[in-house]
Amino acid sequence: MSLKDQLLKSGLADAKKARKAEHEKRQQAKDPNAETGQKLAEKALAEKAERDRALNRAQQVEKERHALVAQVRQLIEAHRIARTGGEVSYQFTDDKKIKKLYVKAPQQAQLASGQIAIVRLGEGYELVPTVVAEKIRQRDEAVVVLLNTRKPVTAADEEDPYAAYQIPDDLMW
Repeated sequence: MSLKDQLLKSGLADAKKARKAEHEKRQQAKDPNAETGQKLAEKALAEKAERDRALNRAQQVEKERHALVAQVRQLIEAHRIARTGGEVSYQFTDDKKIKKLYVKAPQQAQLASGQIAIVRLGEGYELVPTVVAEKIRQRDEAVVVLLNTRKPVTAADEEDPYAAYQIPDDLMW
């Protein structure tokens, strides 16, 4: 006597449930790749978990980006050099466009020698010391607009025909 017959005699199962179980067994025998409801549910849960992990990673990257932007803004605002009353214009390029910034004469010399740098803050520009500009560059390189390198003083080339002629730093075109 089979298990099915025993369950039917004891009253634990009825004929309808037995036929349904046999039908499912035949269907699985016909299609071995058919997934059961439990397998489908597990697969859906795994896919949902993967989507949630990807969303969490994207949110974490966005939070880190916002933190870097806030750090850069804080560095600029804490170390910016006042340029009020600037009467000398200083031209520089930003995204292939020539921009003009009015600075004081000592600030122009410092910009040319690489002691201070120009950084972008929102829509405007600010002057910061070179050390701060390097810290900003480590966080976001696109914010630093102009950072001249300090050139070591070298001996003039003996064969240079124009060595005796000095080029003034404030030469305007």
